[in-house]
Amino acid sequence: MRDGDRRGKTWFCGWLAGCFYVSLLCGCGIEDRAVGSGKPVRAGDAAAATAVAKPAPIRVDLRWPTPNSAFADGKDYADFVQPTVSGDPRSGLFGSVRSGGRQFHEGLDLFPVTRDRKGEAADPVGAALAGVVRYVSHSGGNSNYGRYIVLEHPLEKPAVYTLYAHLQEVSPGLLPGSLVAAGELLGTMGRSSSGSPIPKERAHLHFEIGLRATDNFAAWYADRGFGSPNPHGIWNGMNLLGVDPLALFTLHAKSGGLSRLTDFFADLPPALTLRIARSMEPDFVRRYPELVQPNSDSGVASPGGWEITFTSSGLPFRWQRLGAGEVLGWKPGEVRILKVDASLLAENRGRKIARQRAEKWVPHEDLESILGQLFLR
Repeated sequence: MRDGDRRGKTWFCGWLAGCFYVSLLCGCGIEDRAVGSGKPVRAGDAAAATAVAKPAPIRVDLRWPTPNSAFADGKDYADFVQPTVSGDPRSGLFGSVRSGGRQFHEGLDLFPVTRDRKGEAADPVGAALAGVVRYVSHSGGNSNYGRYIVLEHPLEKPAVYTLYAHLQEVSPGLLPGSLVAAGELLGTMGRSSSGSPIPKERAHLHFEIGLRATDNFAAWYADRGFGSPNPHGIWNGMNLLGVDPLALFTLHAKSGGLSRLTDFFADLPPALTLRIARSMEPDFVRRYPELVQPNSDSGVASPGGWEITFTSSGLPFRWQRLGAGEVLGWKPGEVRILKVDASLLAENRGRKIARQRAEKWVPHEDLESILGQLFLR
């Protein structure tokens, strides 16, 4: 059997295993992810009825996006992460890991385990979760991502996106709106990019997981006056706020499988908490209501603003509604920082989240940009 045939069968098996999740997305009458045994139960056999009716534990079906088994085998990240020209495997991780910590990398770079006769990467790339294709960029020259695909995952709470970049090719027939199962083939790993050429020896998959900042990205982008068109709509990388994929996979593995992604988001380390005097409800909150604290509406007869907690990379992962009285006397849109973990911000200094001015913490340019997207400031 040729390597390509073997890979195709492997990914086809993954597709079959994930078809149940696609049936959910299709709305095929299945109301729960748990599947019963389907065996008949005799009348009066209460114990058997209970055993059949009891749903199996629900787990997030999270798949590693490449065939490399190093992570599943418990090996060090150097066995699956593609470094930059520096040769340091850490430079392919998420965070401020490049240029001595001054450059932020919003994803995880994974190297190939198979190559073709020309030495080009040949690994198949699969969907990390069941979901819907939201965007496909077939051109390798329109973005630093090169040729890339974005999926959204409505079954998950919150409904994260995953992004697969630098592809050599996209699977035929994969179009926006297509439903995909966890593990389903999306394309082939490559080295496409509009920026500095990626040499074949450093071909890799750039993989992201995160949340979308705003549905009004076009207005924000136009207001900023970048001077170049945006061919990617709301799936421009500037509108995507990532989390550490390796941290998510690690927690998933250690816990025996997460039952919901909110468990991961709830445990993100808080780097900064602020309040903003804006009563509007951002579309971010409507899309990710799981991030709003329970009972935050109680006692808020007249909404006045928000209390928001951010990671050190600027992801707003915890929201609390504020009553008008809690921002009484504030200027409209005024921002006040309440808490800062300076050590976390220092560890991620490639992101400019906050700075001290006259012994007072104020938003820095990256946080200002994120707030602008969230509230159209």
